[in-house]
Amino acid sequence: MHRLKLISGHLCPGGSAELNRDLQRAECGSAAAASGRDSPDDVVVVHGRRTAIGRAKRGALKDTTPDELLSAVMTAVLTDVGLSPDRLGDVCVGNVLQPGAGALMARVAHFLSGFPESVPVYTVNRQCSSGLQALLNLAGSIQSRTVDLGLACGVESMSLQSIGNPGDLTSRLSDVEKARDCLIPMGITSENVAERFGVSREKQDAFALSSQQKAARAQSLGRFDQEIVPVTTRFVDADGKQLQVTVGRDEGVRPGTTLEGLAKLRPAFTPDGSTTAGNSSQVSDGAAALLVGRRSVVEALGLPVLGVLRASAVVGVPPDVMGIGPAIAIPAALEKAGLTVADIDVFEINEAFASQAVYCVEKLGIPMEKVNPNGGAIALGHPLGCTGARQVVTLLNELRRRGRRAFGVVSMCIGTGMGAAAVFEYPGP
Repeated sequence: MHRLKLISGHLCPGGSAELNRDLQRAECGSAAAASGRDSPDDVVVVHGRRTAIGRAKRGALKDTTPDELLSAVMTAVLTDVGLSPDRLGDVCVGNVLQPGAGALMARVAHFLSGFPESVPVYTVNRQCSSGLQALLNLAGSIQSRTVDLGLACGVESMSLQSIGNPGDLTSRLSDVEKARDCLIPMGITSENVAERFGVSREKQDAFALSSQQKAARAQSLGRFDQEIVPVTTRFVDADGKQLQVTVGRDEGVRPGTTLEGLAKLRPAFTPDGSTTAGNSSQVSDGAAALLVGRRSVVEALGLPVLGVLRASAVVGVPPDVMGIGPAIAIPAALEKAGLTVADIDVFEINEAFASQAVYCVEKLGIPMEKVNPNGGAIALGHPLGCTGARQVVTLLNELRRRGRRAFGVVSMCIGTGMGAAAVFEYPGP
């Protein structure tokens, strides 16, 4: 009931019984751990890697198939820690755009990586949270003792597949407002958030500039170097010539971004709107993978503990303002972890659009210095199925860089009206 009142307050200051009846929520996660006590049954992250994020259609990864991207990170994670793939109980891959959520593609990547046929693999599509959902699915399998170790992945090639046909839907959806709202283009939902909650163009552009500046600084300082697996691949240039290239740097970062330049960009979705190409996430290609397991098994194998999953939540919100999802999901996950916003050192919030990111940060009272300290999707890019896993990799590396016990949150909005969040602890050096 507390959660229902919370979301009702976001949309209708006086509350709404009708809205409350319409809300739906689903949560999954581990026990609260604000006390810092460890358990042999904790779900822990051992290690994670990601590819550089390429610019879709134009970047160096535009001709690289998702199975190759996925294989690069799957192989790197296990090689780095010296673990044989036959120790894995399962592999879960988040993907959005490939047919069947990439089930065939994932199994092909599995064999390209030299994994044995005895290790199973499956895919999951919860849209922009798919990479995080892959981790949460394996966490559930670990908690139920179905598996001891698993590889959680996310991958997307937005160069080779585009958001298009929504599939086979009934004509009756036009009779149900919220069902109909599920077809609203994401850019329009951004405009809805900006208009409904008063997020100005100036605030959006300032947030976008900050994302670019933080990402440029992180890149120049080499903060992403240990995350990124260089990918050697083929690239077809404008003249049709096939070249071999090695991609090891995120391509979307624009160090020369200015407020004046952002202000000159035209609205992308409505003539009088405030959402532009400069304050929206980039269309991208990339992959990420994380080795997760039960603490007792991980420690018995002599593997390191990079992070501990302390809690998670997935919530439902109105589809026409789907971007508010993190503002509901983050408090839900924090409550389960026994923590507050003030307890969190770093928030990795996906920047689908500056409008919704600004709204969520302001609504929750998160200090801006805690938000995406190395930039977010506006600067780095947003390969849909990959992003959630990429965020976890970036978060845990940032917490480790700080060199002390710390807590972090990964969160994102989800198309058709949802939000997801997960709370992680870095246990310290």
